[in-house]
Amino acid sequence: MFRTHTNGELTLANLNEKVTLSGWVQTIRDKGFMIWIDLRDRYGITQLVLDEERSSKELLESAKKLGREFVIQVEGTVIERASKNPKIPTGDIEILVEKLNILNESQLPPFTIEDETDGGEELRMKYRYLDIRRNPVKDKLIFRHKMAQKVRNYLSDNGFIEVETPVLIKSTPEGARDFVVPSRMNPGQFYALPQSPQTFKQLLMVGGMDRYFQIVKCFRDEDLRADRQPEFTQIDCEMAFVEQEDIMNVFEGMTKTLLKDITGQDFQDFPRMTFADAMQKYGNDKPDIRFGMEFVELNELVKGKDFKIFDDSELVVGINVEGIADYTRKQIDELIDWVKRPQIGATGMVWIKFQNDGVVTSSVNKFYSEEDLKKITEKFGAKAGDLMFLMSGNADKVRIQLSALRMELGNRLGLRKGNEFAPLWVVDFPLLEFDEESGRYHAMHHPFTSPKTEDFGLLETDPGKARANAYDLVLNGNEIGGGSIRIFDKDLQSRMFDLLGFSKEEAEAQFGFLMNAFKYGAPPHGGLAFGFDRLVAILDGNEVIRDYIAFPKNNSGRDVMIDAPAPIHQEQLTELELKLDLKA
Repeated sequence: MFRTHTNGELTLANLNEKVTLSGWVQTIRDKGFMIWIDLRDRYGITQLVLDEERSSKELLESAKKLGREFVIQVEGTVIERASKNPKIPTGDIEILVEKLNILNESQLPPFTIEDETDGGEELRMKYRYLDIRRNPVKDKLIFRHKMAQKVRNYLSDNGFIEVETPVLIKSTPEGARDFVVPSRMNPGQFYALPQSPQTFKQLLMVGGMDRYFQIVKCFRDEDLRADRQPEFTQIDCEMAFVEQEDIMNVFEGMTKTLLKDITGQDFQDFPRMTFADAMQKYGNDKPDIRFGMEFVELNELVKGKDFKIFDDSELVVGINVEGIADYTRKQIDELIDWVKRPQIGATGMVWIKFQNDGVVTSSVNKFYSEEDLKKITEKFGAKAGDLMFLMSGNADKVRIQLSALRMELGNRLGLRKGNEFAPLWVVDFPLLEFDEESGRYHAMHHPFTSPKTEDFGLLETDPGKARANAYDLVLNGNEIGGGSIRIFDKDLQSRMFDLLGFSKEEAEAQFGFLMNAFKYGAPPHGGLAFGFDRLVAILDGNEVIRDYIAFPKNNSGRDVMIDAPAPIHQEQLTELELKLDLKA
C-alpha cells in the first residue's frame, strides 16, 4: 500500500509505530548533518527527519534531491519531536525516515503552495490544480461538500426525492441569455443549456412526484461579477399540494438547520418584509439588516428653501451614519466621488454633521437655517457624533444609489461581519414590470409565477399593480433563495402569456409541452431554488463564490486553465452544418 496513515492523524499515541506515508513535499530544511521535510496531503502535514547518525548516506543523498511538490512515499518510525509545533495536530511527533521512494518529480511551481501565497488570482486560476492544494481553497471545497451532504440529508428526511433533469433542453425565454448547443443529428436546430430546471420540476409535480429536489448545474450567458458564474449550482426544489406558507416553513427550517449546524446559532422565526417596504427603507429588495441606516424621506422638510437641486427632485432621501461626524472634508469628498462613479451614477450628495459639541453644520448651510437643520436631524433621530448623507433625484434611481452607498459604508465601517447572520424573507413582489423600450410587460420572476389570489382581477384592470405569490430568502444582503407558487391552471397561464406579449403561436411553440401537461390534472404546486454557491460562501463568512467552485471561470467567462472557450476545427463546423460569419 502507498500509506498506512494520512499526514494529519499521527500523534504521541502512535509512538514507536512503523508507518508508511505518502504525499507532496511542502518544504525541505537541509542543515547538512540533518534534513527535515514537511510532507503534505489533504489531511495535514507530518514532519519527516533524517540525520547522519541514524540515516544511511544513500538515504540522505536521495533526500537532498527532493524539491517542492515532489510526490514521495516514506517508511519510518514515529518518534517524539524535540521541538513541538502546537499549531498542527501532528506537532508532537515526527517520522524517522528509513525508506524513501520518489513517486514523481515536480517542476518548481509558478507560485508557492502555502496559505499565504505569492501567486496573483489570474496565475492561480491558470494553475487551479495547484491552487487546490492550498488549505484556503481545499478547505472551502470540503466545506461545500459538507454543506451538500447536510442539504441532502435534510430534504431526504423531509420526504423529498432527488430526480435528475435533462441538461440538453429547448431554448425558452426565462430572463437571461441561453447557452446554445448545435445538434448534429438535427441540422440547423439547437439545444439550450438550462437556466434552471423550472419547467421540468413542474412536470414532475404533474407526474405526482410530490416533493422533488436536485443539486443541479444551471447556465446563464450573462455578464459576470464576483458572485456570479456562467455555470452555477442550485438547490432546486418543488412541492405539490402546498401554499406559500408551507414552502416557506420547510425551507426556513432547512436554513435554520444549516445555520445551527455550521455556526452553532439558534434562530427564531425569520422576519418578513414586503418588497415595497424593502425598497422604501433600504432601496434594495435584498437588504442587509445586520445594521441600521434605514432611509429617511425628507421632501416635506427640504423643499421650498430655494435649493433648486432638492426642489426639482422627485425624492430627497438620506441615511444617518452613527459616530462618524469626525470624518474630514477629504473623507467626505472621497465618498461623494464614489457615488458619482458611472457604476452608481449620482450627480452629487449633501452632508449634515451633528458635531460632538452639539453644533449642526452642512454643505448647504446657506440654504438652510440652524432651525431647519435641527428639524432634519430630528427626523433622522440623529445624535451628537452622527453624519447624515442626503441624495435626490428620480425616486427609483436615487433609492438604488443610496442603497449602494449604505452597503459601501457598511463594509468600510466593519458592520457587515462574516460571522453574524441576519436572515429575512422578502414577499409580495410585483408580478410584472413594464419595459418602456419594448412597450410591454416582463415577468418579475418568470412566466409561471402565480399572482396572489386576491389580485387575480387586476390582471384585467391594472396588471402592473398585481402582486406575485413569490418570496425571496435573503441572508446578509444577498438573495440566497427565491421561489413562488406556480400557475397550474392552463387558462390563467394562457392569460399570463398574453400579458407578456406572446402570441398563441409563440406560446405553443415555446411552452406547448407544459400547457398540454396542465390538461391532465396538474396539482397546486410551488417551489424554491437556493443559489448553492452563494449559500456556501455566506455560511463560511464570505460573499465571493469563486473559491468555492473547483474550476471557476474568470470575469470574462473564460477558463484560463484549459483555455476555454476556444475555436473548433472546420471539420466540426462542417459536420454541424454551421458557418461562421464573425464581425471584426
